[in-house]
Amino acid sequence: MSERQPGGESASSRAAPGGLAATQRALVAALVEGAAPPPGFDPQRLSVARAALLRKRAGEVARHWPLLAAALGDGWPAAFVSWVAGRPPAGGLRDGWDFARTLAVTDALPRLAAAELAGREVGWRYDGASAPRRRRRPAARRLPDGWAIQFAGRIRLLRRHPG
Repeated sequence: MSERQPGGESASSRAAPGGLAATQRALVAALVEGAAPPPGFDPQRLSVARAALLRKRAGEVARHWPLLAAALGDGWPAAFVSWVAGRPPAGGLRDGWDFARTLAVTDALPRLAAAELAGREVGWRYDGASAPRRRRRPAARRLPDGWAIQFAGRIRLLRRHPG
């Protein structure tokens, strides 16, 4: 057993290259970003933990983007997990926003989710890098069957009726 030093680290962890902090960074990178496991950690167990964390992220995003998750149905968790694997977490709102935008670019965003994304985009400014901020000016986004507009802080979806 190693002797504890006043700073809380053991003498052996301080003597190791990088020490405890480096091992913790490597462990987080392995769990969140899919990096190689740090020495001394079981790769199989890390893989199981990584999969659980990705499913948890899918649940968090579904709470922020319920129409996106519902529109993808049973394929939601698998679609989101395959997209988010290896990406650092940005929070449920931003992860969902980035995922929805990716689906929109590839024309894979379901109609229901497109309306949810348009509503967010007219109500908020989000550049993909910094935190979203509420819009102060009117905004509009085209939908396949109408428009999403924001005026005076209120968001409306205007849809054409078939016929």
